Amino acid sequence: MSVVRFKQVDVFTRVPFRGNPVAVVLDSKDLKQEQMQQIAQWTNLSETTFVLPPTSSAADYRLRIFTPRAELPFAGHPTIGSAHAVLEAGFAKPKAGRLRQECGAGILELQVDGDTLWLESPPATSTALEGFDLAALQKALKANPKDTPMVINVGPRWLVAELANADAVAALQPDMPLLADLSNRLEIGGVTVYGAASDGRSAVHVRSFAPAHGIPEDPVCGSGNISVAAYLQKSGQGSRFGTRYTARQGMQLGRDGQVSIRFDGGKILLGGSAVTCVEGTLRLA
Repeated sequence: MSVVRFKQVDVFTRVPFRGNPVAVVLDSKDLKQEQMQQIAQWTNLSETTFVLPPTSSAADYRLRIFTPRAELPFAGHPTIGSAHAVLEAGFAKPKAGRLRQECGAGILELQVDGDTLWLESPPATSTALEGFDLAALQKALKANPKDTPMVINVGPRWLVAELANADAVAALQPDMPLLADLSNRLEIGGVTVYGAASDGRSAVHVRSFAPAHGIPEDPVCGSGNISVAAYLQKSGQGSRFGTRYTARQGMQLGRDGQVSIRFDGGKILLGGSAVTCVEGTLRLA
């Protein structure tokens, strides 16, 4: 029987049991892919990550990211939560205030700024949603998006749509089977919606739905928020909320995560804090 170190970290919050949890397995070099997928299914969180030695000298560590059903090349909140766990456990140390993570999307750089970690997004591509698929989205959301929704690809592929305002986002009660069908047909992770806020605490409110991956609603989604920022850029609205803004997500699930977005010379940076809630070991047969 082998034993591996394990942490459960809440991301996009400084308060335990808020934000979005990610399970982090620190001693993963001897685990097979089948074991990783089994553990991810067992934790039943939106993502579980596995920390391994890097295969490139340009990286400080390697990360594999799994949903309960599949492996992902990249995801935002697991990256930030895993970096927090790696630093806390002494698995890696920042060099000149930076960490370099190897994952399926390549080598990504994180900036360590006090208790906030900033992640530079992979390059984004976009495809406008039209015709039958647009009608299917409207039916699944039971709401009419503003402007033209887009499929944004930052490793994970999210269909991003703006609603009338934050109140419309909060009131949304989508048809999950229809969203899952649309996600499978478009080969996307799910649908992220956002609306402009007037709460004095944030620029936008965001919700992310991924029922095709067994996640009806992701509490606070890093790649979803990156995709919203990329949508703003691709639709010519990159300066709408300034070069830096805060998004809130997860209120409908009792979480209320705080996500920071920063635009820097055409690049998108995702920022957030994290806190460890569970620490121990996993015993593997």
